[in-house]
Amino acid sequence: MFTRSAIFRGQIKIGHEEEFYAAVRNRLVPAWSQMLHATAVRVYRPRQSEPHDKDVFLVQEIDYPSLKCIEEALTSPRREMAMAALASVKGLYEGKHHHIIYERLLE
Repeated sequence: MFTRSAIFRGQIKIGHEEEFYAAVRNRLVPAWSQMLHATAVRVYRPRQSEPHDKDVFLVQEIDYPSLKCIEEALTSPRREMAMAALASVKGLYEGKHHHIIYERLLE
């Protein structure tokens, strides 16, 4: 099992926190859930962190059966739908995100 994670850093624009997290639930999670080969989607709203990670405002994880499945998902037309959903919320935050792919060692 492999997980592709997105770590969002920066800040949600003042006064838009609840709107942002509602959009995550209502727009982003459905779009991420339809990714080719995705078996599970999780999102996290950080509540506490170490001082050097205080700018993390969202963590997303999508599970896939294999690295090949991740590669196929990233080249699938379904990814464009997910990217459009993400573009629809970009006005609610300032920052960027990066990805990490993990291999699960224990079930």
